[in-house]
Amino acid sequence: MRISTLSIGDELICGEVTDTNAGTIAATLLNEGLRIQRHLAVGDNEQDIIGALNDLGRISDAVIITGGLGPTADDMTSRAAARSTGRRLIINEVARNHVRRMSEKLENLIVCPLGDKQAMIPTKSALIPNPNGTACGFHLMHNGCFMFFMPGVPSEMLAMLKETVIPFITARVPQKRSIRSFTLNIFGPCEAEVDELLLGIAKPEHGLTLGICVTFPSIRVTLRAEAENPEAATGLLQAASDLAIERLKDYCYSTGETGMDEAVAALFRENSMTLSLAESCSGGLISKRITDIPGSSGYFLEGLVTYSNSAKTRLLEIDTDILNRYGAVSSECASAMAKGVRKCSGADIGLAVTGIAGPNGVSEEKPAGTVFISLAASDGCWTKRFQFNGNRDEIRTLTAWTSLDWLRRYLLKH
Repeated sequence: MRISTLSIGDELICGEVTDTNAGTIAATLLNEGLRIQRHLAVGDNEQDIIGALNDLGRISDAVIITGGLGPTADDMTSRAAARSTGRRLIINEVARNHVRRMSEKLENLIVCPLGDKQAMIPTKSALIPNPNGTACGFHLMHNGCFMFFMPGVPSEMLAMLKETVIPFITARVPQKRSIRSFTLNIFGPCEAEVDELLLGIAKPEHGLTLGICVTFPSIRVTLRAEAENPEAATGLLQAASDLAIERLKDYCYSTGETGMDEAVAALFRENSMTLSLAESCSGGLISKRITDIPGSSGYFLEGLVTYSNSAKTRLLEIDTDILNRYGAVSSECASAMAKGVRKCSGADIGLAVTGIAGPNGVSEEKPAGTVFISLAASDGCWTKRFQFNGNRDEIRTLTAWTSLDWLRRYLLKH
């Protein structure tokens, strides 16, 4: 079945709001063995909506439309749907009663004067119930194409998609394919390096595809297998996934939806080790990421933001001679910070970062992006200089991610 999506709203094409509905619909349908072939977005313009419906209707078996079913003047999807398909708009009493019930449920004392607008539905249409909002959706067939109209509010749309739209479609697709996906999350190499490492794994002729997506500062690799039945798709995917993991080795920090922060947290829990941080250029960003994960109090003892030299000497007991001879942004200072925070806190691991995020404080020897990371533990202290590229926020982000990756790699070996 050829399925397209249409997102409607000025806020989408003006960049004010990110269109998450299209991705949600595509991912949800994919789990059912169905693919989206085309996506289109238009603004709150009746002629543009009509044109989009006509264009997609000619090349699709089904079109899933979101947005423009609200009570205000710029919500014109229902009227555009009626005009595009040669139908009349009428007040649907079931939809009207739903609007009033939901209004009372939301404790509105007076029904909005525009409330009946949300009950205006094209003739020869079937309602799509909305359990979470006032606007019912509707679906109709025009020139052999099923068209499903739903509100743009993501929580409302998703419920309607799962409860009505997908069952309707799947009941009419007798021979849908089985599709299985596997995702690997990568940090370290660039996109071209990942592509080279995974060369030859994808076999489109056998239904196995591979996609690489950069989601700064990490890379997401998605393997997708398509076959006649679930067993065949799973078998095809398993062999490719094992090979991909083997080739990527330490670069792969997690699979599925698990983030770097969660991966590091799981390793700390498994290893029963504790951590303390001393941050300079990152300004507490690493501590924030650590403590964003529930249960981090079980292994994270403390985080110090020692931005100034006086803070480094006072809180971490760093010898002033180190700062005078080598400077705060140096391998010697980073090592002393890591050892100092470990000693002061009694943690198993002390990790420290110091650097120049820019744009101020740069020099020819130490340009913006110069960062030293040091990890101190019972079996040694390791320090490395990095040269990150980007603006201030990007440099700080790369510093935090690299620090977390250092912790991850150390914990994997202990």
